[in-house]
Amino acid sequence: MTALAPAVPRAGGGSRPLAGTGTLLRLALRRDRVLLPVWVLVLGTVVVSGAGSIDALYGTRAQRAEIAVSMTANSSLRSLYGPVFGDSTGALVAWRFGVFAAVLAAVMSLVVVVRHTREEEETGRQELLSAAMVGRRAPLTAALLAALTGNAALALAVTAGLAGRGAGSALALGLAVGLTGMVFATTAAIAAQLTESARLAKGLTAAVLGAAFVLRAAGDAGRDDGGSPLTWLSPVGWAENVRAFAGDRWWVLLLPAAAVLVQGLAAYELTGRRDVGMSFLPARPGPAEGRLATAGGLAWRLQRGSLTGWTLGFLVAGLVFGGMVEGAADLVGDNERAREVFERMGGAQALTDAFLGALLGLFGMIASLYAVGSVLRLHGEETSQRAEPVLANAVGRLRWAAGHLVIAFAGSALLLLAAGLGMYLSYGQDPGTVLGAAAVQLPAVWFLGALAVLLHGAAPRAAVAAWGVAGLSVAISWVGPALDLPQAVLDLSPFGHLPKLPGADMAWQPVLVLLAGTALLVAAGLAGLRRRDLVTA
Repeated sequence: MTALAPAVPRAGGGSRPLAGTGTLLRLALRRDRVLLPVWVLVLGTVVVSGAGSIDALYGTRAQRAEIAVSMTANSSLRSLYGPVFGDSTGALVAWRFGVFAAVLAAVMSLVVVVRHTREEEETGRQELLSAAMVGRRAPLTAALLAALTGNAALALAVTAGLAGRGAGSALALGLAVGLTGMVFATTAAIAAQLTESARLAKGLTAAVLGAAFVLRAAGDAGRDDGGSPLTWLSPVGWAENVRAFAGDRWWVLLLPAAAVLVQGLAAYELTGRRDVGMSFLPARPGPAEGRLATAGGLAWRLQRGSLTGWTLGFLVAGLVFGGMVEGAADLVGDNERAREVFERMGGAQALTDAFLGALLGLFGMIASLYAVGSVLRLHGEETSQRAEPVLANAVGRLRWAAGHLVIAFAGSALLLLAAGLGMYLSYGQDPGTVLGAAAVQLPAVWFLGALAVLLHGAAPRAAVAAWGVAGLSVAISWVGPALDLPQAVLDLSPFGHLPKLPGADMAWQPVLVLLAGTALLVAAGLAGLRRRDLVTA
């Protein structure tokens, strides 16, 4: 449904469009008192700790210059990280972590903005707040200020952590990351005005973010100086072209600042022209007669778009990564420290096999995020009160949950199959070897998904903690080997117990233990779901 008529002043806000902004901001920050600090702390720590790992890997200027040349010469690596603009430790940190920090800041921002705008309207809470002294534009302002708080804290963490490498350059990198986050915060603000659901608003903003990353990747794959027109069309490319620790192009920061201003003004204009709960893009009406005969069919209808997008992404990423495997030995060269890192991640076998195992382990970590998100779709359906009408019919709770769980667990297997297939097509090794190494990641992926089932079933108000556990597991497995963390710490992640295929011997005991743990967690979660009351908010 659309609402394009001239706006009518609300009874609560009157002619003060920003009335109540401070109160709403405090409410938003209180609700995000765990989400924002954890996100900032983890992301900031990853970026700052990268300097130490790079110093350990490439201790001399000659080694750093050599790796900068080899990385920039590889078009596949340029498409992932961008070109290397300098041979200092700071420049290598900006190259290795800058793009991904900017992308993750954008993800944090879109989640925060949509949560405090469209999601509040979708649940009906915004309508209750608007009946009080709350201005028309106050909710949007509070959401953007909450996102600004998170991005400013992240920029400050990056600046403070890398100031010893050059305070000005550290500030340039921090601002590049934070401003990229704010660009997509304002993009999410526009999407929240256009769509009727939080899920669509997040999906639309994520699609814009994905397109920005692809534009930058395509541009950097074609040129090694960051000067491709495609790179300059992408906000992620702007962050790269700030060139922190390699000349510090301060003027580039004017581009994301201008984008934030223009998009913010557009969002404010749109929010003033619609009523609470309405949108500018009408929802497509469904068929006159329902076609979904089962709870599983409904779950598939709700999650098929997400699964399709993830699968295509894994296939394309597999094709790109597979083209890098053959040159793994050339990338590492004679650097024993780099060889040790790959062996800790992928196994102490031939370097090519270790590199392949490390890449497939990365795919497994990302697939675990899909599994957790797919499981927690149950929580979203329940808290938005969409599950109650379904369960009011002849549909039991276990049958309703089973549809989503099948998609979560089978879907994560499909993602790893797509990644393995892509790597096989571009690398060309025996398909059984590559697909087997991809499949061995499943027990750890399913274990984290099963933990989400347990939290949703037994402690639904703590269900979002599943994201924290999954994020911590990914951080330990991804950054731990480079930081030379003790094996006891690496074992805190389920991925630390998997056999390092290909090349290593298959160890069935940890696989079976993880699978047994998965079954127990799922059973306990479903038992809790069956006994407890539904969550309504």
